[in-house]
Amino acid sequence: MAQKDPCKKYACQIQKCLQANNYLESKCEAIFQEMRRCCARYPKGRSTSCSGFQSEKKEKEMLAPNRFCTPHL
Repeated sequence: MAQKDPCKKYACQIQKCLQANNYLESKCEAIFQEMRRCCARYPKGRSTSCSGFQSEKKEKEMLAPNRFCTPHL
């Protein structure tokens, strides 16, 4: 029998929250934090709900401007 996904409940809560708040992620930040904590607790692959869900640190790194690229003028 397959193991229960430990973070699925947070994924479902995120969907409900986003739907209830016109998909404004800022309104659901507390649930996103819970999901990040849950995903950090389990090894990669343990929770299918975490696949594609990035840690807050990785999100910030991806959003930060690339210091090695210079804009073309």
